[in-house]
Amino acid sequence: MRKQLKHFINGEWVESTGSTIIDVINPATEEVIGQISDGTREDLDKAVAAARAAFPSFSQTTKEERIELLNRIADEYEKRKDDLVEVITQELGSPLPMSERTHYSMGLAHFRQAAKELETFEFNEKRPNNTVVRKEPIGVSGLITPWNFPTNQTSTKLASAFAAGCTVILKPSELTPFAAIILAEVFQAAGLPKGVFNLVNGTGEVVGNGISSHPDIDLVSFTGSGAVGQKITENAAKTIKKVALELGGKSPLVVLDDFDMKKAAQIAVTNVVFNSGQVCTAATRTLVPKSKHDEFIEAVKAVLPNYRVGDPQDGTNFLGPLISEQQYERVQGYIEKGIEEGATIVEGGTGKPEGMEKGYYVKPTVFTNVKNDMVIAQEEIFGPVMSVITYENIDEAIEIANDTIYGLAGYVVGEDQETVQKVANSIRAGRIIVNGASGDFSAPFGGYKQSGIGREWGDYGIEEYLEVKSVVGISS
Repeated sequence: MRKQLKHFINGEWVESTGSTIIDVINPATEEVIGQISDGTREDLDKAVAAARAAFPSFSQTTKEERIELLNRIADEYEKRKDDLVEVITQELGSPLPMSERTHYSMGLAHFRQAAKELETFEFNEKRPNNTVVRKEPIGVSGLITPWNFPTNQTSTKLASAFAAGCTVILKPSELTPFAAIILAEVFQAAGLPKGVFNLVNGTGEVVGNGISSHPDIDLVSFTGSGAVGQKITENAAKTIKKVALELGGKSPLVVLDDFDMKKAAQIAVTNVVFNSGQVCTAATRTLVPKSKHDEFIEAVKAVLPNYRVGDPQDGTNFLGPLISEQQYERVQGYIEKGIEEGATIVEGGTGKPEGMEKGYYVKPTVFTNVKNDMVIAQEEIFGPVMSVITYENIDEAIEIANDTIYGLAGYVVGEDQETVQKVANSIRAGRIIVNGASGDFSAPFGGYKQSGIGREWGDYGIEEYLEVKSVVGISS
């Protein structure tokens, strides 16, 4: 069993000032696989003090020094590949191939990308009238990361903060803490200066609220639910600290009538069941031309059996369990709500897949006859549940796509590039994927509306951790 009852503060593992222990559960077996300490406000204060003490020197490091540091981190990260893949499979329930190809790889990509961005990043800009505009590290940054992507979401924040010259305190999710613990060991091996990175495990109620309200923290970056994001904003407002939020989504996938429905079904299903549907950018509302509805549904029925649900240790499975019993019950409740609202289940439904009594497994579920004002079409389910909505024309499709409080992502599949571009440009969301294109780690990631504030990834991610200063009247 994994056990780490210490926090990483000022370059070393230190005893917690509290005595409460949190069990970490394997969602595939429902068994305890590890334990961490439930951090206290005193633990957090120690971490903040260490980060604040380290900031003056780290903030003055050169761009070249930080490039070298990020590449050393990436090198050490690669050495821990097997450990990271194993722990993500155990604590998240991600199938082994996905733990490697997605979770491990995305974490690595952010460190490499941040180093690459720094090569051309300008921290000083000369302007007319003897003015220089400087971009300077904002200060001590508090990072609160989610359980659904234990390396991706954590690494993008850390890589950007280090690239900017900021020191950090990280609070990972108590459901998936061990990937972050391995990252702490990676930073030690890479020679990160003491106090630049600090890790305090614990709950959102204590450590998370402590970070967002701490007077000596200059920025808080959070990924998670809208309700928690609102609470963080309220806490941060008391000390006027900068807030970066990546919150929920209810992303539309618009299928155009000139696109092959078999390909459309493949793309749609993949973007709903990926990571067992526990993805903020999941394409959970599929908008299909009314004339193509039946053809699309038949294609979905043909594709869905290829996405097997089962033991994450079995490399042939695409979906593992949901993260917890609470999440399982949440998704079951939404499926029941969809039935109550009059939507029709095409595949899946309530209960666990046949033969799976242990583990928080759910059936990938497809609803049709969905209206966009239904609860299942408006609220983030965070499970492998697709709502198929029909439309008569492109303007109606765009109207439905934008009829949501969220705006994190959108998808469009079609052949006519003029129409594709019209739809892509009209969806009010921070990232639009066309025809199943691969991701771009240099492109900004973030949301419109209640999906968040600010951007991550690439040079935009680094910008989040910087303040802008005008120096006027200096001779160049």
